[in-house]
Amino acid sequence: MYSFRRLALLLALVLTASHALIAQNSSSSSSSAAGQDLAALDQDAPAQDAPAQAAPAQTQSQPQVSVQARIRARREQRRAAAIHEVYDHLYEVSVGAGYLRFTPGATLQRVNEYDWNVEFSRYFNERLGVTVDGRGYYGTPFIRPIQLQGTDSGLTKPAISQYGALAGPTYRFYLQPKYSISGRVMAGYARGNFTGDTNGFGTLNGLLYPDSSTFAASVSVYGEYNVAPNIGIRVAPEYYATGFGSTIQNSLGFQAGIVYRFGKQ
Repeated sequence: MYSFRRLALLLALVLTASHALIAQNSSSSSSSAAGQDLAALDQDAPAQDAPAQAAPAQTQSQPQVSVQARIRARREQRRAAAIHEVYDHLYEVSVGAGYLRFTPGATLQRVNEYDWNVEFSRYFNERLGVTVDGRGYYGTPFIRPIQLQGTDSGLTKPAISQYGALAGPTYRFYLQPKYSISGRVMAGYARGNFTGDTNGFGTLNGLLYPDSSTFAASVSVYGEYNVAPNIGIRVAPEYYATGFGSTIQNSLGFQAGIVYRFGKQ
């Protein structure tokens, strides 16, 4: 009986101790899990705060970018409007003068010829148009002294002239409000008067080309400076070809003049 009581007391003590151990283990595990959760929250907090810190920087840079974009867009709009104001004309008239290095005879040296020039252009848009051109050239070639039959002196500097009428396309390939660069190709008719100042002795023994009509062709690249939306100054270096005397005269020169634009497209 006494031994049974001792056994029952021992079992009670063992049960009480095991219950305490289980309770202690559960509390420690729960506290460690809670600690891990708190650590995870502490680690996540900076990551969650980072976008909040970066957001003000983005909001500050975005207005600056948008303002600059608006400024560039307004500048481009003003530039396009200025170009449209200058080159949105239907018609263009140019009056000017020029210079040409021309060969008046197959065996003669080149002579300086000076000319007048009138042009009329019709444009289909800001870039493409058609030009009609009229011009006249005048010069005095140097000829070695020739004793003309029935005279006492020779003729050394006869006056010569030639006239042309040409037409062809014109294209503006670079446009700015204040200036432009264009190209033009024209072809047409030329008339040469080479013996009018030879006192009836014709071509002076074949030194000058005979009076005749032939083809003419012109290629030029020219620049214009605009002093007003409808008024400009033009300078045009030019290649000018003619076919007098069954040969081809490859001449170089330039045209310069004042341009007046009118009529809206």
